[in-house]
Amino acid sequence: MSIKIRNIVPDFLFSRLWGDRKTFGLSPRDDDPCWREWQTMYLDFYQDNQRRGFGAIVNDAGYRVMSDVDLDGKTILEIGPGDIRHIEFWNSRPQKFILADIQEGMLLKGVGKLDDAGIGSEKLLLKRDQPLPIPDSSVDVVVSFYSLEHIYPLRPYLQQVKRVLKPGGILVGAIPCEGGLAWGGGRLVTSRRWYKKHTSINPDKIICWEHPNFADQIVSMLDVEFIRERLQHWPFAWVPLIDFNLVLKFVYRLAP
Repeated sequence: MSIKIRNIVPDFLFSRLWGDRKTFGLSPRDDDPCWREWQTMYLDFYQDNQRRGFGAIVNDAGYRVMSDVDLDGKTILEIGPGDIRHIEFWNSRPQKFILADIQEGMLLKGVGKLDDAGIGSEKLLLKRDQPLPIPDSSVDVVVSFYSLEHIYPLRPYLQQVKRVLKPGGILVGAIPCEGGLAWGGGRLVTSRRWYKKHTSINPDKIICWEHPNFADQIVSMLDVEFIRERLQHWPFAWVPLIDFNLVLKFVYRLAP
């Protein structure tokens, strides 16, 4: 197993790159003023940092994995779909697309985009920490882009994904290389500057509360729960280490 840079850096540098996890833990505190402020502006943050410029290039690098997935005639589920930006990389059309989110506004945004594309959809408004309101073995493909790093604890969520997938169904998506040097270093010159300019938030809190799971930890759990079919690093696919990459694209299959 390769040495990860985060395991050998001093605490003061670790907290700058990946949040102060020793002090603040991995679960947000609802009464924390930084967390409350974050809830009022996180959509602005994502719009400014991930939907334009280099952030959009990074996100699209993950979305391109959809071009390798057969969606023809299938039932698709995406949890936390956002604006379904990956639709431009599809090579086929699903029969039905189920959108699930805890925010009604985000669901309506996704449904509108699917309607414009002439794709039938169903929206599900979720409740935090509740099982997915979807029958067992009813979904062919679960799509998950830039969401697994947010979910804590992750394993119960993956068990829900397994429950709703049909035997042989697939989980496809991408995650940031959180916990790696390139991602943490990039955040120093992007997100942290945004926080300082636009908010009074302490980023050492929000980083570990928003991204409690490191990329290698996510992959380890996926490898236990599913059969790995594809795992590719970006931009340096020939250097399969999270410290030198920004995105991990994946396709996993549920055992038949």
